[in-house]
Amino acid sequence: MTALFLAVSPAAFADEPTTAPAPENPVPSSTLGAPLFDSGKLLATGGVSQVEGAGGGGLASWALINGYGTEHAIGATAHYTYIYLPNYTVHSAGVGVGLYDRVEFTFARLAFDTRSTGRTLGLGNGFTFHEDVLGAKLKVIGDAVYAQDSWLPQIAIGTQYKTNNQAAVIRAIGGKHANGFDFYVAATKIFLAESLLVNATIRETKANQFGILGFGGDRNSDYTTQFEGSVVYLLSRDLAIGAEFRTKPDNLRFAHESNAADAFVSYFFNKHLSGTLAFLQMGDIATQKDQHGLYVSLQTGL
Repeated sequence: MTALFLAVSPAAFADEPTTAPAPENPVPSSTLGAPLFDSGKLLATGGVSQVEGAGGGGLASWALINGYGTEHAIGATAHYTYIYLPNYTVHSAGVGVGLYDRVEFTFARLAFDTRSTGRTLGLGNGFTFHEDVLGAKLKVIGDAVYAQDSWLPQIAIGTQYKTNNQAAVIRAIGGKHANGFDFYVAATKIFLAESLLVNATIRETKANQFGILGFGGDRNSDYTTQFEGSVVYLLSRDLAIGAEFRTKPDNLRFAHESNAADAFVSYFFNKHLSGTLAFLQMGDIATQKDQHGLYVSLQTGL
C-alpha cells in the first residue's frame, strides 16, 4: 500500500554547469503577456507524485513544487500509480497544481484492495478501502536548483488531510478515527555537479498504513514523529535511479506495522510524460507478512 516510487530526479541536471544556470525560458521583469503555463523548469525538476499525491518521490514528500511552472507561471500534474503486493493491490490516482513555484495543492484517491485476503480477514473477498488525500505545501526558503553556491536546501512545510470510507471497520480493528491530518517539513538539496538529489522529511502523523487503516489506535493514539529520506542519482538527463526509506507509526495491537523502503528507476520522456518502476518493501500489513512487490507509475504534466 505504500507506494514505493521512483523518484523524481532533479539530478537531471548532471550536464549543467556548477554555477547557477539561467532558466530555460527567461521571463522579463514585466510578466505582462507571459504564458500562464511556461514549462520553464529544467527536465525532471517537476518530480513525480508520491503515493499520497504530493510532489516528491514515491514514498517521500519533497520540498520541490510539482509541475514545470516557474516563479512566473503555473504547473500541473496528473498521475496514476499501481502497486502489486502478495496479498494486496493499491491504486492511486490524482492531480496537482503548483502556483508560481511557491505553493502546491494536490488531491489523490487511493484504493486498497484486499483481494482474496479480505475473506481471510473476515471482510469479504475483494473488500476495498478508499482514501481521499487533500494536500497543500508552501516553499519557505531556498532554491534546490539555482542556489548552487549555497549549502542551504530548499525547505517547505506541508499538510495532508486524509479521509477513509471504512469508519466501522477501522473502529473494529482498534483504530480511533477514519480521518486525520499529517504535517511535515521537507528539505531538498540538488548537487548539479554530482548529478545528485538528497531529501529529508520529518512528518508528524497518526496514520496507520498512510491512513488506509485509519488514524491512531489501541496501542497509541498520539502524534508521532516519522522520517522520510530519498537519494536520487541521474544517470543521464532523462534517466534517474534512487532509493527511499520511510518510517511509520505502529498504533494497532491487531497488526504490527513495518517501515517502508523502495529502489526505483524513473524515465522522463519529456516535460509532459514520465514513468517510474520500483521494487517496494512494505513489511507486514494487516497480519500479512513480508509484503513486497512492484510499483509502476505514470505522470503527465506541464
